[in-house]
Amino acid sequence: MPLTYLNAGESRLIQRIVGKDDVQKHLASLGFVPGEKVTVVSTRGKDLIVQIRESRVAISESLAERIMV
Repeated sequence: MPLTYLNAGESRLIQRIVGKDDVQKHLASLGFVPGEKVTVVSTRGKDLIVQIRESRVAISESLAERIMV
């Protein structure tokens, strides 16, 4: 299921990233790689603030939909 389905406070392991190579590379540079734990900190409208590794990152709904957990 996409990351957008999680509620604030929920954590899951990333299963895969879908999309074109440039999108996958961009997300990988932010730490979104299969096997990594991601936690939804909060939502702001349709955007998400997530904890990945030691960082908090704000991502758009369209990017979050490409992250399968």
